[in-house]
Amino acid sequence: MYQLYYYPNNASLAPHFVLAEMGLKYELCLVDRKSNAQKSADYLLLNPAGRIPTLVDNGRAIFESAAICLHLCDENPTRAIMPAVGDVDRALFHQWLFYLSNTVQAELMVYFYPDKHTNDLSAAPSIKATQEKRVTDMFALLDSELEGRDFLVGKTISVCDYFLLMLAIWANDFDTPPMTFNNLSRYLRKLVQREAAQKVCAVEGIDLGRYR
Repeated sequence: MYQLYYYPNNASLAPHFVLAEMGLKYELCLVDRKSNAQKSADYLLLNPAGRIPTLVDNGRAIFESAAICLHLCDENPTRAIMPAVGDVDRALFHQWLFYLSNTVQAELMVYFYPDKHTNDLSAAPSIKATQEKRVTDMFALLDSELEGRDFLVGKTISVCDYFLLMLAIWANDFDTPPMTFNNLSRYLRKLVQREAAQKVCAVEGIDLGRYR
């Protein structure tokens, strides 16, 4: 059984969605960020980066959300929610997963923690505002890609869709949130109707009311 070290509505959300969607057996292990538990000695033995999430698979610890999701698919090929090797959509899958994790998520981290990106704390509000605009532009790009599409890659659910759902939830409080975009809002409303999304959000206390 997999063990997912998580904190509600954190970067562990995407792997949590993937575990549920793939119907895998897993145990949730809470890492209490409020007490800085991700920096505790015991947790650092699993994840020396001191960040959430970590997946433990047969005693082996893996961190980084996208890496965890890919590992789960590789380990369970009959349940994998990514295009197989040789599939025409495989390259696009990697493109969008890396865009979501390395670009959108990274820019969101600057938005949420602007004080960590300047020596002048008075500049933090300006950094936050700039980042919100940058990320909103990224959601606009994704909105255009989703025109006439139910999923970001191919015709079936993939890791990319759950990664995008996680990031969209994080941006709910933007001045121009993801749900203001026509294609993105249609896509998200359909995505949150999936049993896995409903189950995970209920466990993590995430209100999906705005997606109805």
